[in-house]
Amino acid sequence: MKLYNHIAPGLSKLEWEMAKHIPAGGNWKNIPENIPSQRLEQIRKSGGRTTYYGRLLWDKPAYTITTYFNRLGNSSNLHPEQQRMISMREGARLQSFPDKFIFHGTKSSQYKQIGNAVPPLLARAVAEILEPHLENKTFIDLFAGAGGMSEGFRMKNFNLLGAVEIEKNYFETFKRNHLESDQEFLLVGDITKTEVKEKIKSISNHQKVGLVIGGAPCQGFSYAGWRNPEDTRNQLFKEFFEIVRDMRPEMFVMENVTGILTMRNGKVIKEITKVFAEIGYQVNLPFKLNAEDYGVPQKRRRIFIIGTRKNICIAPPNPLFSENNELLPNPITVREAIYGLPPLQTGEGVFEMEADHQSTSIYEKLMMNEIDFDEFYYLVKSKSKNSAQAQTASKSKPLTTFA
Repeated sequence: MKLYNHIAPGLSKLEWEMAKHIPAGGNWKNIPENIPSQRLEQIRKSGGRTTYYGRLLWDKPAYTITTYFNRLGNSSNLHPEQQRMISMREGARLQSFPDKFIFHGTKSSQYKQIGNAVPPLLARAVAEILEPHLENKTFIDLFAGAGGMSEGFRMKNFNLLGAVEIEKNYFETFKRNHLESDQEFLLVGDITKTEVKEKIKSISNHQKVGLVIGGAPCQGFSYAGWRNPEDTRNQLFKEFFEIVRDMRPEMFVMENVTGILTMRNGKVIKEITKVFAEIGYQVNLPFKLNAEDYGVPQKRRRIFIIGTRKNICIAPPNPLFSENNELLPNPITVREAIYGLPPLQTGEGVFEMEADHQSTSIYEKLMMNEIDFDEFYYLVKSKSKNSAQAQTASKSKPLTTFA
């Protein structure tokens, strides 16, 4: 079978010398002080994050996959067992992208596409709670990136009507993974340009739009400058807002980093709520979701802001996995995510390879398109229940005594 993007980044001589000292679950603290590195000296003095220069553990979820997960010092991106960094495909699996989702463009862009993406299984959980409240399971994706949000909504059989992405490599990945969609409305371009905006908005002339989704940047949002055309801090958020205002979808979904909740002491969220209320949308309390609670084998936190034209309150999705709730399966681990993939050496791998690898876990079956999500979760719950029953039986078994 074909396997794509299974490429391991190279390591320099210095990085190799560092990496061989780092055990599974280890980090910069395991690197001997006689190995020369100005960055390590700074980290030792200031006390850096324990994820720096880290190696993954097989039986835990990964840490957050970042845009530079090909770099040794950036996070915990060393393979748990093999002396190399994780491959692009392994990073994609830890983000919950199925193997059929292929990343295009330059290598550096592919790393960024994977690291920047919303994990599809996290987006899927959001799509699931919105589905009962929608008349039209159709959506438009703004600031679409490589397509993580769209992939999650497609898992719940939502129909993609159009998308906008400014970065050409990201767009190439998005377009090639959405060939069944109307290519006329998959747009590469600047959403601030009138022709791009008007093209997207024209969709509503002949299609009913259920959702507008996207990761609209809000970092510079200021209500004080909201109606000031010279205040550029609001520009990208304004484009999202104006498209929602003019297209009138049933709902909108904005994804963002957790820091948005505390920006300007919480005023940003209040002001975003206010501007959407002015055009008839009720904004629910933001959801702060943990990706590992929804099947993603990775610790990642994201905020989802949902607005509805109807006066309805939408509750956040219930967790499906948990380390603490005995009624739920444990989060998916690194082992379950990537163990069955072919081994690689540092710097090895090609964009497309023939591989005869087999799924070694229920999660890998999902990634390899052998089962869908519903079957995946049923099998995981069944396995978890059987394991719990076996442990209970073992504990309750009477001790054998001898006269």
